Amino acid sequence: MKQPSSNTANEDTQPQATGEPGQEHESPTSDMFADLELTLDKVAQSNPRIKRADSADTGRITDLKALLEASVAVNSSLVLDDVLQVVMRKAVDLMQAERGLVMLLDKQGELQVRSAYNLCKEEMMEEDFRVSSSVTSEVARTGKSIYTSDALKDDRFSQHKSVLELHLRSIMCVPLVVKEKVVGVIYLDNSSQTKMFLKSDLYIFELYAQLVSDALHNAEIYESLLKLEQYNEAIISSSPVGIVVLDMAGRIATINSSALRAFDLDRENIHLLGDGSEPSVFLDILDQSQRPQWQKIISTAMVTGQEHSEPRLRHNTGYIEKALSVKIDPLAGLPGVGDGLMLTVEDITEKTTMEQYVILSEKLVAKGEMAASVAHELNNYLSIISNNAELMSLNVERKKFDKVRFNSKSIIEAIQKIKRFVDNLMEFSSPESEFISYDLKTVIDDVLFSLRIQPRFKIIDFSMDLPADLPDLEMDVGQIQQVLMNLLINAADALGDRAAAEESAGRDFQPHIGVRASYQSASEEITLEIEDNGIGISEDTRDKIFALHFSTKQGGHGLGLHNCKKIVELHGGTLAVASREYEGTTFTITIPRFQSTRETSD
Repeated sequence: MKQPSSNTANEDTQPQATGEPGQEHESPTSDMFADLELTLDKVAQSNPRIKRADSADTGRITDLKALLEASVAVNSSLVLDDVLQVVMRKAVDLMQAERGLVMLLDKQGELQVRSAYNLCKEEMMEEDFRVSSSVTSEVARTGKSIYTSDALKDDRFSQHKSVLELHLRSIMCVPLVVKEKVVGVIYLDNSSQTKMFLKSDLYIFELYAQLVSDALHNAEIYESLLKLEQYNEAIISSSPVGIVVLDMAGRIATINSSALRAFDLDRENIHLLGDGSEPSVFLDILDQSQRPQWQKIISTAMVTGQEHSEPRLRHNTGYIEKALSVKIDPLAGLPGVGDGLMLTVEDITEKTTMEQYVILSEKLVAKGEMAASVAHELNNYLSIISNNAELMSLNVERKKFDKVRFNSKSIIEAIQKIKRFVDNLMEFSSPESEFISYDLKTVIDDVLFSLRIQPRFKIIDFSMDLPADLPDLEMDVGQIQQVLMNLLINAADALGDRAAAEESAGRDFQPHIGVRASYQSASEEITLEIEDNGIGISEDTRDKIFALHFSTKQGGHGLGLHNCKKIVELHGGTLAVASREYEGTTFTITIPRFQSTRETSD
């Protein structure tokens, strides 16, 4: 039997060479593996996680680093629109997506596109917004992520119109959740097979979405607070009541336009806390003469921690004197300020002036009606006197002396009636008092406010020493006002006389009136002193000044001080005077706090 040759065996076992010498023939299986390897290389180039598959630890570190960088970028702003733009750019960059959308739920629960990005075109146009609404709606409804690496071959998405038209391959959509509530979604997709998303991408993307949710929540809180702050600032700015907020050092944190008008201040000259410059101190921007009274009431509110109010505070702006209603409230934990005070200020100058005019007009009307009544009665009596005087003259000529006696008697009777009528008027001028418990400081403020608009009072320097705890006094308010007005007008006259004397001697002189009050708790009496540095009263005159019809003024009627003493005594008090010529005069009024005590003791 013929043995096969070695060459034959070698031909069966070795492949036949074709083409160029030394070139090997590749089988179909080798071609398939080569193509797959090439495809994986392309995918790996666009998806670093595949390239790092041989080093899981290094891959996780890189992912965490990328998330950290994205978190820093997303939280770099608190402005919602800016955050949304950063969120989208970072998502596309992190996941190597072609397109991306951030959609937030509106008040009606509908998804609205808030930010869109295209890796190629950057900002997406409206026609690029087409996405699978079924995907985004499903994620928003269930709060569960949706992922596919090849939508065209995925039975869940392959028939969707948007998938077919856009040739979408990879899709990821994850929910944005704040406090277990879905507020929106982030959507990414790719049309390239070489940029497909992997399952590991979804995990990273879900972590990123949680970071984004927190950032969006912070931005929404900030936006709400900003709107609230702007709303409050708008209310404060438009408020007809002046508002000033101070910190505990008295520096101005807020001052609105109404407060600027009330204090006659220019906003350009005031620096607020947080402006970047040295803040203005409230007391420093006031006229120097007004600082002590404001220092007192501000310190009272700070020390006591209680609300403090001044229903009618006289304030001189340096240009004009105003009446202000002031309320001071302690505030705690103000943003950027800490503890502080809020001053609410209302300019009641016009209101107070109108009240004074109304009171004055009522008095004038009453006086006018009274004068008309008095004139009518007196005319009646004068007519009787006049007629009888004429008849008396005729009867004397006719020597009818019996009728003369009658005329004379009629005249005398008419004169006696006039006298009684005048006496009754004098009694009427002191009507029954109406006592009420009232704040003496308010009475003093009202009187000073009405007087200080007069030219002769504008040149006078006033000092006030009225205790904050001065109790209310039972009094007839109108009568006590009359006493104070008389004493202050007399003081102004005395100051005018001395000013004239000092001027003629070539000496400088500053007219001054001081008003002091005190309360003696033991005797339950309030003492009020009105002091001036005027011309003074001579010793022989001091004993007469309260007498009826005694006056040192040319043309004076001598009723003012007499009535003052009468009113004070009607209140169960005393009115005393101390004076030295060319040094000044002090009137001291002492009145019991309660009228019931005086009535019981009588």
